Amino acid sequence: MKALVLAGGFGTRLRPLTCTRPKLLLPMANKPVIDWVLEGLAKAGVDTAILLVNYLADVLEGELGDSRHGVKLRYSREKFPLDTGGAMRNASHLLEGDEVFLAMNGDILSDLDLRRMIRFHAEKQALITIALHEVSDVSRFGVVEIDAENRINRFVEKPKPEEAPSNLVNAGMYVVQSEVLDSIPPSQKVSIERYVFPKIAERGRMYGYRFEGLWIDVGKPEDYLAANAALLKRVSAACAVVGQGSEIGEGVELIPPTVLGSDVHVENGSRIGPFTSIADGVRVGRGAVIRNAVILPRAEIGSAARIEQSIIGEGVRIGSLTVVRNLVLVGDHAQLADKIEVANDVRICPWKEVAESVSGPLRIL
Repeated sequence: MKALVLAGGFGTRLRPLTCTRPKLLLPMANKPVIDWVLEGLAKAGVDTAILLVNYLADVLEGELGDSRHGVKLRYSREKFPLDTGGAMRNASHLLEGDEVFLAMNGDILSDLDLRRMIRFHAEKQALITIALHEVSDVSRFGVVEIDAENRINRFVEKPKPEEAPSNLVNAGMYVVQSEVLDSIPPSQKVSIERYVFPKIAERGRMYGYRFEGLWIDVGKPEDYLAANAALLKRVSAACAVVGQGSEIGEGVELIPPTVLGSDVHVENGSRIGPFTSIADGVRVGRGAVIRNAVILPRAEIGSAARIEQSIIGEGVRIGSLTVVRNLVLVGDHAQLADKIEVANDVRICPWKEVAESVSGPLRIL
């Protein structure tokens, strides 16, 4: 079976973080998001994944190559963004000979059993089966109304909470009959959620597959950190993982779940974790404290600095005695001066220099 993976549009609120890599290459528990996705597809018996790409397509293809985790990789490029439906239609020539395929957003972390969902789709003789998950806040998602047979009667995209027909949301993973793509006009920007789903629902051929357990739409910094924490529990629940060539100073406390990459240098007396991922080549100064954070490669954290619930980009320099906390996103190669505090939903774009304390919500361009 083949799978279409939508690589565009990942994490709109994470975009200020990086200018050099596609979002699917951002790490969670020190492994790119796309690796977690492809591992799940391999377990489901998928032999080929088609990545629907636009921005930084060359970087993504150069990094991933033609296979990963036993899954063959192909790339469907868009000259301009085509949205979900248009991107799928653009890739239809790569699905020739396949009556059914999987499709999913690339920014979803989930425990969904794809094999069971595929069997459910076949039993219902559906044209489209959508994975459904219950959430408390429906305003960010497409919400469905289903009957006793799990047939979707109505689909409402990002409703106000008081207007939602249920708390079951589109989880961004689908089983689709290939004939559905014939109804999408080629080379046009089309939302499959708004253009295709309502028409299939009217025909009574769209079903919802409910599942429980882990599901995170990694679209905002807090979601990204939650996904990182969930994966760290799987790989580092009992003790911290330290990569090859890393140097840990005297009196350093590594609190699991925490993962350090290769060639990380942590000076004496620092405290790292819990729920912290530190990528390759990072330098952490004496007495620094880092918790519930993601630090990308080759960042430098100054002595006695404190980083909490934040994401630090590649090559960033954080000054000594500086505090970064409460959903701060620091873009690649930015620099923060000594003895300042940056807090509360601040977005610092790449290469910016911050010399004074700032509290958000705020974007520093």
